[in-house]
Amino acid sequence: MALLFHVQLHPHAPRFLRRPASTRLHLRFKPLSSASPSSSSPAPTPLPLHGPSLRRGRSTPDHADPYTRAFDLAALRVPAAACAPLERRLRGHLLNWPRVRNVARLPNDQGLALSLSLPSPAQRHPAGEEGGHATPTAVERREKLAREFNARGFVRFPNLARLSRPASAKRKAKKGGDSDEETTRERDSDKTYVVEVVGEEAAEEWKGLVGEEGFGKGAWRMGPTRLLLLDERYAESKVDELPEAVKVVLDHETAQDGSSAYELVRCQLTLFYSYWSMNEVLEAILPEGIIIPTGFETVGHIAHLNLRDEHLPYKRLIAQVVLDKNKPKIQTVVNKTDAIQNDYRTMQLEVLAGKDSLHTMVTENGLRFQVDLGTVSYREAEARDMFSGVGPLAISAAKKVQYVYANDINPTAVEYLERNIVLNKLERKIEAFNMDARRFISAIYSSQDVRPVTQIVMNLPNDAAEFLDIFRGILQNSRLGLHYVMPKIHVYGFSKAEDPENDFHERINLALCEQVNNIEMHRVRLVAPGKWMLCASFTLPESAAFAKLKNINY
Repeated sequence: MALLFHVQLHPHAPRFLRRPASTRLHLRFKPLSSASPSSSSPAPTPLPLHGPSLRRGRSTPDHADPYTRAFDLAALRVPAAACAPLERRLRGHLLNWPRVRNVARLPNDQGLALSLSLPSPAQRHPAGEEGGHATPTAVERREKLAREFNARGFVRFPNLARLSRPASAKRKAKKGGDSDEETTRERDSDKTYVVEVVGEEAAEEWKGLVGEEGFGKGAWRMGPTRLLLLDERYAESKVDELPEAVKVVLDHETAQDGSSAYELVRCQLTLFYSYWSMNEVLEAILPEGIIIPTGFETVGHIAHLNLRDEHLPYKRLIAQVVLDKNKPKIQTVVNKTDAIQNDYRTMQLEVLAGKDSLHTMVTENGLRFQVDLGTVSYREAEARDMFSGVGPLAISAAKKVQYVYANDINPTAVEYLERNIVLNKLERKIEAFNMDARRFISAIYSSQDVRPVTQIVMNLPNDAAEFLDIFRGILQNSRLGLHYVMPKIHVYGFSKAEDPENDFHERINLALCEQVNNIEMHRVRLVAPGKWMLCASFTLPESAAFAKLKNINY
């Protein structure tokens, strides 16, 4: 397998912020209920507080999802206008969990300042005017709303604007067919987390703070509020047990605005399946002692796993988690079922989750490549590994050089190569061949109509070095007096030796039967413990190219 380039760059080708606080604190708070129902069996020792965890959270019977976990927290209920400065000053005492905001907004908690109250009849019809009504008619209400509505929406009635929006098409389609339970479950599946105030309706101390005419429970007379979620260590704390730093900050804000009120409430933070990362879910579902498969390779929308034997009993569960946590980029998850054992370097792949299709589109550096992983080599499909099969290297090179000859022994790979040439509009700069690598090199150098070759890439690491013998004597039958440009060869290979560079160098010398000097060698990547992929670049020695061989049969 090889790529040949005729390099002749075009003339215009591009190169490559505390303020001091007072000592008074004014708090109104809802007492936290302390003791939970007694139980005959001793409670298990809780895990140390170190952030959210599937093993530490509490399962909720209200949710069928086994990955839903609930955590008890304390929060400060504060006026919305004071929320941002308080968050900045209390940062070290807030929850600070990944992917959870420290500020929570309760549903419909807009305060009574935004509630809808139509003007009284006396206001609508002053004394002496005709047409007064005890209650507004539908026409009057509609005209009132029309006057208050403009291009920015319901200016004075933001809640009305939200409530008057038409239902979405999805909700309309499900209306009447799904139960409330199913609708709630579907809505929760799209959420990452939910914050709820616990036991809000039962507290007598809230009387006078909550207006019955407000939108939803918890509407304050002073306006909209927000919740500042406190660190877990304050979950069971009362007001007088809060750190002095928190009290000083709240006292300072109260001194700034005497009408402000801050209340300590108990909350429940519920984390759904969509909150947990792939590694966290796998760590929770796999037995202890099994290494968590944390990585996979991607080709287009396909994720390729390389599972160990210990993972196989859980392969479909692992694949489903990988699929769930990487949508929509990943749509198919596969695993290799057998080693590469054929000349075409194709692998037997098993689809474990997602779409049952191995045909995909790869986009790399503005170029597009179609590939079917079931019929062409997996490595050949990866543009970063620069295999010639479906054309990543050939097409990338054709954007910079004048002409490219590309070859692969796999006819299906060549078919996709030709498709990708057309897809990237490079039909006039690439010529594709389907033959054995030795015959390909011989045919190129024996043809009179081939352009001079200046670069040769042999990127089949498994055995590319063994193909170098074809270059010994490749020009022995050339015509005398002609000037030939010695090509620069880039060959890839594997090595498990202590000194992989020296080992690969010796193999090159052995294949060419020549001591090759000035080899540029670099390590591409570590493919397995102790096994390196290397790339060696060198100019073909003239002594090897013009060597006289007695019998050559390819």
